[in-house]
Amino acid sequence: MTVGDLWPALDGLVFAWPWLLLAVPLPWWVARLWPVQHMSGPALRVPWAGTLQRIAGQPDTVHGVPWLAGLAWVLLCLAAARPQQPGPPLAPPQSGRDLMVALDLSASMGEEDMALGGRSVDRLTAARAVLADFLARRSGDRVGLIVFGDRAYVLTPLTADLASVRQQLATTTLGLAGRATALGDAIALAVKRLQSVPARDRVLILLTDGVNTAGVLEPEKAAAIARDAGVRIHAIAFGGQGDRLTVFGFQLPLGGGDEVDEAGLARIAALTGGRFFRARNTDELAAIYAELDRLEPVAHAGRVVRPMQERYPWPLAAALGLGLLSIWRGRRA
Repeated sequence: MTVGDLWPALDGLVFAWPWLLLAVPLPWWVARLWPVQHMSGPALRVPWAGTLQRIAGQPDTVHGVPWLAGLAWVLLCLAAARPQQPGPPLAPPQSGRDLMVALDLSASMGEEDMALGGRSVDRLTAARAVLADFLARRSGDRVGLIVFGDRAYVLTPLTADLASVRQQLATTTLGLAGRATALGDAIALAVKRLQSVPARDRVLILLTDGVNTAGVLEPEKAAAIARDAGVRIHAIAFGGQGDRLTVFGFQLPLGGGDEVDEAGLARIAALTGGRFFRARNTDELAAIYAELDRLEPVAHAGRVVRPMQERYPWPLAAALGLGLLSIWRGRRA
């Protein structure tokens, strides 16, 4: 049988500092070890000497300690021990997935073969606009941003401050990381950054418009490392049909642009359990990110917790009331 069975209001009651309960018998030990010494005459004559004598000699004591004052002391010790009870269950803010986004900043991302808002823009501008919209919908996630060219760099570590990620995304420029494409190094860097994340939440979204032309690791070797680390890669091949010539508002393909390694990106995605996508324009890229929203749910429920609630004000208030009552009774006696 527990305390909660006898009195449901005390269910789950614990003391944060239970060692302070050892002070409860202190007044009785003092009264027993050092009893009051009665003098033959008063040491000090004051007008209220009679009242003091009545308080000191009142008959309602327990082992030499007035019972009201003793009970007030017990309650004071209980308050000092900090009684606590579990509060009602609370659901913390939902926590989502941890995503690394790797964005290609090679020279080919400067080709103006995309349309955005009725005007012709380069691939990087279109990718930034669609990616910023994707991030705005990932409330509850932690997102990190990697950019790569000749080398791969972490522009933003994993963070729940998605506004900062979008701000850093807006500052990216062509050639910031070099003009080549270190695809394998970008994958390896993302895997390293995701090592501390639970395995089921390790996701990399890789966006590129070319083939691997730089770096230390081959993309498929890096993908094998990602697979072994439990990182799922969704690869997006982005880009139109290469260089274009604009004549009287009409865009004519010239050819000669870098081809996207669709087969290689598809193997990378398949090897890690992810998906491969091909986007030839802004609308297709937006549809891909909408599909990623469905593939990677935004949030999962956090663990329900019951915060401890302090209960010391009740015995503290009762101790104060009993102490005042003890003084009042002594003055009335």
